[in-house]
Amino acid sequence: MAKAKFYYDSDTLSYQPIEKNKKRILRNTILYIMAILLIGLLGFVAFSTILKSPSERATLRELNNLKFNYELLEKRMGESTAILEEIQQRDNNVYRIIFEAKPISEEERSAGFGGVNRYKNLEGYKNSDLVKEATQKMDILAKRLVVQSKSLDEIVKLAKNKAEMLASIPAIQPVANKDLKRMASGYGMRIHPIYKTRRMHWGMDFSAPQGSNIYATGDGVVKSAKKSRKGFGNHIVIDHGFGYETTYAHMNKFFVRRGQKVKRGDLIGLVGSTGSSTAPHLHYEVKKGNQKMNPVYFYHNDLTPEEYETMLILSSQENQSLD
Repeated sequence: MAKAKFYYDSDTLSYQPIEKNKKRILRNTILYIMAILLIGLLGFVAFSTILKSPSERATLRELNNLKFNYELLEKRMGESTAILEEIQQRDNNVYRIIFEAKPISEEERSAGFGGVNRYKNLEGYKNSDLVKEATQKMDILAKRLVVQSKSLDEIVKLAKNKAEMLASIPAIQPVANKDLKRMASGYGMRIHPIYKTRRMHWGMDFSAPQGSNIYATGDGVVKSAKKSRKGFGNHIVIDHGFGYETTYAHMNKFFVRRGQKVKRGDLIGLVGSTGSSTAPHLHYEVKKGNQKMNPVYFYHNDLTPEEYETMLILSSQENQSLD
């Protein structure tokens, strides 16, 4: 039997039995239930915050792993960029200098990365800055690799042509002149033999007996072979490629024709005194592009260092030319 409950009534100064109120009981029950639910909800939120669900933990691990890999990728891209920059430096300052090629400018290597925001689709995420930075570095690295790859292809092509170029560039004297006594007049201001005034002498004169052999100074193709009684007289021009041409003037006769291929050391004609010449000799010129060069710089295959020094001294003396 349930125990009765009383309360003290101060008006009657006596204890009165407590009558059960159904409404109060219902209200207290509802409040009790609500308190339990609230405590449960708060506990669930706190629990879920501290302890993730298996799927949430898997997702979080994946995100952390992706972030770590992005950071690792960025580090590796930095290392690759440093290696690429070293290759670019060697390309511009070593390879291209050796093969006389124009260096690639920084503007050419970095072209196409300004202006429009091409990474707008990567914005709005928690790690957008990290992803954008890594993607941009990857794009720049890829662009530079393409430019460098094309540059190395060009270097390989130049290297293959190097042997041909070395054989083509004029590198010997056009007449037999081992004792150097046939060098009559050099490149520079000289007294003209006919007008007796100082004029620019654009080549070198080699005095030699009529009919002495004349040799091609490098591989090439005969550009012209002309007979004339004026100026250079009977003369030929050889196109050596790579911008080089040589002229052989005042010849008695020549043994080649226009379009004929010649090799360095081939006999191409005989010394004479045709055109505006005052004595049997060969007037020899070297041209690179549109500029006439001093032929004395193109005898490196023919002379020892000592002989070359002597040739420099002889060719620099101001005297009278033979044409």
